[in-house]
Amino acid sequence: MTRKSILGEVRQVQLAVELIGLGARLQFLEAVVTLSRERLIRLYKELKGVSPPKGLLPFSTDWYMTWLANIHSSMFYNIYRFMRDEAGEGELPALIKAYRLYTEQVESQGSEVVLDFTRAETMVRFFDSDMLQLSPCSRCGGHFVAHAHDHKHGYVCVLCRPPSRAGKARKPKLAPVRRAGLIAGGPVLDIGGAVS
Repeated sequence: MTRKSILGEVRQVQLAVELIGLGARLQFLEAVVTLSRERLIRLYKELKGVSPPKGLLPFSTDWYMTWLANIHSSMFYNIYRFMRDEAGEGELPALIKAYRLYTEQVESQGSEVVLDFTRAETMVRFFDSDMLQLSPCSRCGGHFVAHAHDHKHGYVCVLCRPPSRAGKARKPKLAPVRRAGLIAGGPVLDIGGAVS
């Protein structure tokens, strides 16, 4: 009979709280945390005030190829890859740190976070399954998310060759910005506004 460690359980609860705060779905929590499903649901409701969302997880790589999603996905995955390869982080700590850094960078520019945690985690699995790859842009040299086994020669990224309607679909909107406990209304700029 194995004895449960109180400290181990506390660490699992802390990890679950952190992941729920980032927006992790219940399916992901069950895979990485040893707490029971019932405890995770209670924890989720206590933190978010609502039941965990239901429905299918993302299953297609096509979402990551659209213009704005590709920019955000590429930014996140390059941070994640740095955390794994250069900082020597394990898979889960690299995922958490990369996602935090990604959201901080986007919000510091006053832009909207396009890539949610579930899509970020799913994208990492797509890379692990050899369904996605990073392709170097032949113009700017940046590495962008692309379908696996696409031709890398002559690839031009979505920043160097944006579609004609890039950045025109959304209008800037007012959204509350929470910084250090203060709430202020301010324009949220679409990242596409910087590329014209």
